[in-house]
Amino acid sequence: MNQPLKPSLFYSLLALVISVSSFFVLWYNGQVDFEQVVFYTTNPVKTAAEIVKQAPLRPKQVETPEQVRGIYLTASSAAREDYRRSVIGQMARGHINSAVIDIKDSYGRVLYPSNLDMVRKAGALVPVMSEVEKIIDDFHAAGLYAIARLVVFQDLRLAQSRPDLALKTFNNNIWYNYNGLAFTDPQSTEVWNYNLAIAKEASQLGFDEINFDYIRYPSDGPLKSLDYNLPEGKAKADVLTGFFSHLNSQLSGITKTSADLFGLVMDNAKTGYDLGIGQLLVDSADYFDYVSPMMYASHYHSGYLGFDNPALYPGTVIAYGLKVASPFLEGRKATVRPWLQAFSLGAVYGAEIIDIQEEAVKSSTSTSGWLLWNARNYYPDHIFE
Repeated sequence: MNQPLKPSLFYSLLALVISVSSFFVLWYNGQVDFEQVVFYTTNPVKTAAEIVKQAPLRPKQVETPEQVRGIYLTASSAAREDYRRSVIGQMARGHINSAVIDIKDSYGRVLYPSNLDMVRKAGALVPVMSEVEKIIDDFHAAGLYAIARLVVFQDLRLAQSRPDLALKTFNNNIWYNYNGLAFTDPQSTEVWNYNLAIAKEASQLGFDEINFDYIRYPSDGPLKSLDYNLPEGKAKADVLTGFFSHLNSQLSGITKTSADLFGLVMDNAKTGYDLGIGQLLVDSADYFDYVSPMMYASHYHSGYLGFDNPALYPGTVIAYGLKVASPFLEGRKATVRPWLQAFSLGAVYGAEIIDIQEEAVKSSTSTSGWLLWNARNYYPDHIFE
């Protein structure tokens, strides 16, 4: 025979029903703070943030443009509402359809309010973009593609907080380049997973793509004192390929990915020379959706292609690199989306010379757009025309 519920039990169940119902009403209206809500479960109590950690918190709102035409923004620029709105207004003119925004910089600072314990323990949390979701929303509301730029192995914060993960000198001290910056060891799976966790979190926040930069060994500094600590029988490129494969296995199908490379990887696609930093075009092209060589003509040496000052001939420099590399991209996962020069060095880079670069990329059959780099985020009106 069924027994009536005791009043205390009845009211407890009623409270639970009301609580759960209220949660879903609030959740539907976007008013729930996931860090504060606790689900009732037979398992140990977890916050909702923990439960949804493996799934995107916010739907992607912008499909990848067939031809990405983007500009680079620092976290500080993106966080300034007046600047951001001004740039978005300019982008609405249609020529620029994407923004690459720093989420982790070359000092190792994580520039949004990360919830990752490992970031906090490294002393890396510097949430310049305190309202990162609003920033993403502003770009998405205008139909613009939002790319998160993540600097990987050049990482002063992680190297100093965890010297065991840093590249060292032969005297077992942390190695620093000429700018006083340190690198983490590219063979460390702990370093891999640290950066992978940041990438996943950025994807969950709503970024449409993760752009990986400094995926290499050091290129400048007192290199003679640097102990590369390479595994026996492996070259630098082998180590980096292992990292690329790991990223691909974890992010494929979750988010688009891109890899920043030195411009000369294009020329050396046929030689197999890794530029001393471990970067090979064919290795990266198998594991990323896009490869982005930094084809800044001002960075090519005097005498390149017979030019005393290659900066004066960016169209020729870019066209040549794209042409010689094209056969090595056939059948690969990635297409090319180079970084172009939007700053004056070696020559004045005004509207005409920027147009020349863009046309050189557009004329190639192996490309899917381009990105403009200006470290100061100075973009005159002609950039958007």
